[in-house]
Amino acid sequence: MKNSQLKKIANQILACKDEEELRNFLIGLLTPQEIDSLATRIEIVRNLKKGVPQYKIAANLGVGIATITRGSRELKLGRFKNLS
Repeated sequence: MKNSQLKKIANQILACKDEEELRNFLIGLLTPQEIDSLATRIEIVRNLKKGVPQYKIAANLGVGIATITRGSRELKLGRFKNLS
């Protein structure tokens, strides 16, 4: 993904006035499966931040180790600082 594309997406999200507007934007933009995928990835990172082993996350969420490893790598790069 190009930085300009990511910037456009980020700016559009930031332009939402409130939670309801953001929710409606995401519902219009993403399929239900994409929303589920994003929610799962957020849950993966939350579990990683709590110190849950990758194999347990995989078993609990029904995802592959590669997906969890990607989240772990991004976490180590300092992303997700505001994710609790």
